Amino acid sequence: MSLENAPDDVKLAVDLIMLLESHDIAPEVVLSALEMVKRDFVKKLTSTADNRAE
Repeated sequence: MSLENAPDDVKLAVDLIMLLESHDIAPEVVLSALEMVKRDFVKKLTSTADNRAE
């Protein structure tokens, strides 16, 4: 299956998986780091939504 027509989030997920696997990072380290990234982006999303509401 080609990623050419895939949604952007799928393309990003595949890129991240390839990057992390190519660096042989332990799964528990990856999951911990992804949780940190998720929290950061949730804050950014919330902040953006709050700014739009003002």
